[in-house]
Amino acid sequence: MIAALMPNYNRADLAFERGEGAWLWTADGRRFLDFGAGIATSSLGHGHPGLTRAIAEQAARVMHVSNLYRVPQAEKLAQRLVDTTFADSVFFCNSGAEANEGMVKMMRKTMSETGRGERYRFICFEGAFHGRTLGMLAATGNAKYLKGFGPECAGFDHVPFNNLNAVRAAITAETAGIIIEPIQGEGGIRPAQLQFLRDLRATCDEYGLLLGLDEIQCGVGRTGKLFAHQWAGITPDVMSVAKGIGGGFPLGAVLATEAVARHMQPGTHGTTFGGNPLACAAGNAVLDVILEPGFLDGVARKGQRLWDALGAVVREFPDVFEELRGAGLMLGLKCRVPAGDVNNALMAEGMLAVTAGENVVRLVPPLVISEDDIGQGLDMVRRAARRCQPSASKVAAK
Repeated sequence: MIAALMPNYNRADLAFERGEGAWLWTADGRRFLDFGAGIATSSLGHGHPGLTRAIAEQAARVMHVSNLYRVPQAEKLAQRLVDTTFADSVFFCNSGAEANEGMVKMMRKTMSETGRGERYRFICFEGAFHGRTLGMLAATGNAKYLKGFGPECAGFDHVPFNNLNAVRAAITAETAGIIIEPIQGEGGIRPAQLQFLRDLRATCDEYGLLLGLDEIQCGVGRTGKLFAHQWAGITPDVMSVAKGIGGGFPLGAVLATEAVARHMQPGTHGTTFGGNPLACAAGNAVLDVILEPGFLDGVARKGQRLWDALGAVVREFPDVFEELRGAGLMLGLKCRVPAGDVNNALMAEGMLAVTAGENVVRLVPPLVISEDDIGQGLDMVRRAARRCQPSASKVAAK
């Protein structure tokens, strides 16, 4: 008989009762260091006093009223995002896939409203992940994810990552824009080269295209800047955000310039739950922490410590690891042994991590992780690597 919960997840046999900072406890008292952060979502860790207080206080007042009325919490959060980014206007929704759907609609609407309605296609990249809706499965382009769901939604062309020649060759009279993750998360922690991002911005300007950035996983402080594209010194026309922006509470957003946002008049797009008082109270509480002077510098510093130490681990265990990838607190270990085996070994040592494409294990701890917890985590990685070392006989057979 089928379980009450649909069997579409391959869940680990762990159920967590409570959390504090970067740690989680199961009901039977086992403790785990959380280097997965709910897939790079629990930006402030677990039980953060400011976040939990904001949610509890707002829930006691009013949780939801719909977008038929003004939502002061959303107005405040939008203004703060506008003040700290390229954007002139913000749309709030519930999830990353929904944010990406909104971004695509806004880009197509801009083309239509500026007399270029024939431009509806998007150049996306091999290894991308943009979500699980039918539209975003097509934007992702992964055949495994698309299988069994009928005809693929039209309008998405895929080219190799970090290949400008391929991008330029794919541009046609129907191309509306380019959509890219500055760091591919599900694809295996693959950073876009900073010059490639600059070249994409220049290419969009040259051809009259829109540049859309998917910063759902790499944004909101994860790389040591508020958004990852800032390392390249560029600005997009529109950007999708989710995961860390709510610190674990469901919240997504689309940030856009006025040239894009002005076409989203009443009736063009909407959401029942998006931007409600409770979600935006959470978002404001997250920004209270991330925008505190020195916080992002601390993320960059902790990320550099992990980068240096994990690089040493890769060199120490060359039969287990091939390379280290990423930036800030969004790091990936590309494995020579099955990444699932490494992930299981980490769990056996008391660490939670997340696998990704290209046989990579993701390490994406809460942004508030302490230096002591980082030290314990590095010890766990090293012990897990020892567990995964090929036996002497296997090495000899090679």
